[in-house]
Amino acid sequence: MSAVFAQSENPQSGIEVTAHIPGQDAVLTPAALELLASLHRLVEPQRQARLAARKQRQAFFDGGGLPDFREDTRGIREGDWKVAPLPAALLDRRVEITGPVDAKMVINALNSGAKVFMADFEDSTSPTWANLIDGQQSLIGAVAGTLQFTAPVSATGAPGKQYALKPFEEQAVLIVRPRGWHLDEKHLLIDGTPIAGGLFDLALFAFHNAKALAAKDRGPYFYLPKLQSMEEAALWETALSHIEATLGLPQGQMKVTVLIETLPAAFEMHEILHALRSRIVGLNCGRWDYIFSYIKTFRRHRDKVLPERGQLTMTQPFLKAYSELLIQTCHQRGAHAMGGMAAQIPISGDEAANEQAMARVRADKLREVSAGHDGTWVAHPALIPVARALFDQYMPAANQHALLREDVTATREDLTRPSLGTITGAGFEGSVEVCVRYLAAWLDGNGCVPIHWLMEDAATAEISRTQLWQWLHSDNLHLADGTLIDFALLERALLNLPGRLGDTRAIPGGGRIPQAIALLDKLSHDDELAEFLTLPAYEYLD
Repeated sequence: MSAVFAQSENPQSGIEVTAHIPGQDAVLTPAALELLASLHRLVEPQRQARLAARKQRQAFFDGGGLPDFREDTRGIREGDWKVAPLPAALLDRRVEITGPVDAKMVINALNSGAKVFMADFEDSTSPTWANLIDGQQSLIGAVAGTLQFTAPVSATGAPGKQYALKPFEEQAVLIVRPRGWHLDEKHLLIDGTPIAGGLFDLALFAFHNAKALAAKDRGPYFYLPKLQSMEEAALWETALSHIEATLGLPQGQMKVTVLIETLPAAFEMHEILHALRSRIVGLNCGRWDYIFSYIKTFRRHRDKVLPERGQLTMTQPFLKAYSELLIQTCHQRGAHAMGGMAAQIPISGDEAANEQAMARVRADKLREVSAGHDGTWVAHPALIPVARALFDQYMPAANQHALLREDVTATREDLTRPSLGTITGAGFEGSVEVCVRYLAAWLDGNGCVPIHWLMEDAATAEISRTQLWQWLHSDNLHLADGTLIDFALLERALLNLPGRLGDTRAIPGGGRIPQAIALLDKLSHDDELAEFLTLPAYEYLD
């Protein structure tokens, strides 16, 4: 929208809100906007410096360099220190469910029986202005205990189902994930510059809910995504300390878990824990983003091309090394080592296929708990009892911090060695389909999309998108049947996709399929790999 709505009490304060929907004034109060402005002015110069450092680091990788453990931080890695004691509400996190921040999802997730619900403003939320404001309103209602939702009237005229929260004592612990450092929020300008999307998400939630949650001994708690270095973690520490001081909270009141979902961050896990040691409670194996980051980091390395996504399980050596190093690091420092996401959803109407899918989930969760993880993620409520049964059986205590995994040795070679496998025609076409269908839904305002009985979000779509780019820009790469991977192969897949999809009216964002095809075609042909799919796609929102 072109109109500018200045909502600060002081018209000279440099705060501009460039969009307006009903109800947003209750979220973007003058005091909330002043907090956001002060945060932006404190953090933005260093945020831009860190984003520039990412580009410099990537240029080193593009030139043939490899990530490694830092010599200048050896003292941190070899030092004898631990993170601050964990709060009681987060001692047992054996099963966590994640999802977007709409009211129905928030209610169902908090009522799900999981130990934790991660309310996600990042990979599973398309950041339309309406989604962001509605999400903040939903979480304000959830913390207050007043959130309700009524489904639309059915096609037969029957009243819509009503949803309400269970008593507070029966709810999952709420953790909020803001957007990463790389994303702007273009609808809020401070001194003419967009605020960081992550600051917008986190600070607004804290402003409205921190004191109420602190009074209940529930935080507030956050997941911090897509960090690449200890300096980026330290920047979050600066922001969180400033929010606490502004809101009158004790320093360290706001606790965080960091997702290790970039390859560079895997070499700085001790350092990231140390930078946030007064408030961090754990690290998480963000496996899908981690695979995406591996591809992106080594996009110019012909010897590190990965096979198709379906073959990239956590038993692959480079992924196994990463997850076990994370467990060892966290338990040495007194922090949780959280496992990764099971993206499967129940397969209705096919009992045999559903049992095969659940068997894969059970095998994955058994691997995690046996390795020493302190908890795991699921994308669908039906998977909660599946995961919980295994963690209950093999982890009778609240966590496994005593399992130090001193047997683990993960070298640079272990963490960067590519996995063996193939690229099939079905795998190539599947990557095209996932990209197009997810992009179409995201452009239509839906950031969490079931495709072929997997819950796809931005992270899984990014794997498909970056693999397509790397395969197409690698010389003389072939499918398993000998077919050359070239742009003619991509064009055939894109041309054939609408016919394969059939009637798109039942597909989320079906009306955006042509736009999504055009965007994927452009991104795949570009000489430079776009850092994130959501950056060019964001220009199409609102």
